[in-house]
Amino acid sequence: MKPKNPKDSLTVLTDMVLPGETNALNNLFGGELLARMDRACSIAAQRHSKRIVVTASVNHVTFNKAVPVGSIVIVEAKVSRAFSSSMEIYVDVWTEDRESGQKTKVNEGIYTFVAVDRTGTPVKVPSIQPETELEQERYDGALRRKQLSLLLSGRIKPEEATELKALFKV
Repeated sequence: MKPKNPKDSLTVLTDMVLPGETNALNNLFGGELLARMDRACSIAAQRHSKRIVVTASVNHVTFNKAVPVGSIVIVEAKVSRAFSSSMEIYVDVWTEDRESGQKTKVNEGIYTFVAVDRTGTPVKVPSIQPETELEQERYDGALRRKQLSLLLSGRIKPEEATELKALFKV
């Protein structure tokens, strides 16, 4: 299988925050934002794998800034690393100022998706070749994040978490 670049999976969803999607402070509900992030990540994973994909986990989400009603929200997702059948997708969330067009990063997240066939059986996916410094940084971190997740769930032993152990060698 030929490796792909992260840009091949880039997915950008742009939307506006409506009053029915906000909390008592007139800010976007966290669950509404998570749904948008999940959709963008799903599309990015499908673009990379050319397969049906399912959400395996939401590994990390930060809500750094509130997103007020009326905001233009931009959700950008792309595959940061592909393993056998799973893919880590990094998602950045921005708001855009209506007048200046200036973007402000408000949130980010990391999702894991698995490519499956029509019976739900995991299938292999192409690997990733990072091109930019940020893509390389996210690619390198993906293996550490995966090992940490496997370690915390008890699916690997501490001595098998080689990337994590390397962080602590002095």
